[in-house]
Amino acid sequence: MKKILTMGEMLLRLKPTDHQRIIQANTYDANYGGSEANVAVSLALLGDDVSLLTKLPENALGDTALNTVRQYGVKTSKILRGGPRLGIYFFEKGASIRNTNVVYDRADSAFSTVKHDEFDWQQLLSDVDYFYFSGITAALSDEIRLALLEACKACKESGITVVCDMNYRGKMWSAAAAQACMKQLMPYINICIANDEDFEATLGIKAFDGDMTRGIEQKKQFEMAMRQVQDAYPNCHIVASVLRDIHSVEDSRWTAMMLHDGTVYEGPTYQMHVYEGVAGGDAFGAGLVHGLVNGFSLQEVIDYAITASALKLTIPGDLNLVTDQDIRSAMQSGNSVNR
Repeated sequence: MKKILTMGEMLLRLKPTDHQRIIQANTYDANYGGSEANVAVSLALLGDDVSLLTKLPENALGDTALNTVRQYGVKTSKILRGGPRLGIYFFEKGASIRNTNVVYDRADSAFSTVKHDEFDWQQLLSDVDYFYFSGITAALSDEIRLALLEACKACKESGITVVCDMNYRGKMWSAAAAQACMKQLMPYINICIANDEDFEATLGIKAFDGDMTRGIEQKKQFEMAMRQVQDAYPNCHIVASVLRDIHSVEDSRWTAMMLHDGTVYEGPTYQMHVYEGVAGGDAFGAGLVHGLVNGFSLQEVIDYAITASALKLTIPGDLNLVTDQDIRSAMQSGNSVNR
């Protein structure tokens, strides 16, 4: 069985109850997650051998974060302990025309203050086949960016497949900073996931005009951008994207595309009533990796990944708590709009 390592920060998520705004809330639902932790949990629930690499404080919050992923089957032996605090983000769920909003409180967290030399890559990667991280992790600090570069170089030396979800967050860094970082990392990345504004913000390649109501119409532009990525970085043998038409917080259409060796594969389109629009990209990345490590056909890989993503939109919290059977049942249900 292929072994996967994901690397990123875990956070405490606090969400006002009953669609309240932060300004009026006095009670919050508490959950734990974070992009790469979400991916790890998805993969574990799908039966894959996956470990999470992060750093958690040695207190009750750190213990609970660790136990959250452990209870779903993620291996935690590579998690570092120490540091000042667990990062927090406040998730204000939108409704109708009011957008969902996120407020970060993650400065000086245990993971964001980690030093690059705390990671022994020879040991951490000794039994790994796939290494997965996101642009959210790269945005955190110069030390983490250096650690990622060292990890990617070590992966190349050892023949480990590197997967990166570009996952641009404008609240965390600028497009200029993201592009400077990714210019260093992209020569080592083998599978690139880029959605919506990610292409332009992180790679300087325009694929999307910014109109979230008509993302799916822009398939040709996305395909051209994917081909530009592979032309610039021949090491990147797969580029994948989620495409969306978002009409309101609850009402949207989701599909996906993947380019491999010059051939484009398109997934089904789902008409979604979104319960909670968070971590759909993480679910997509996990579905993509699961399909690849388990030898799915390339068409099945993209079908499986976008279906996993669509299912996540029906589940509260950061974690996509679905099984392989759940995904396959949804794929066979005929609920997609079209091919």
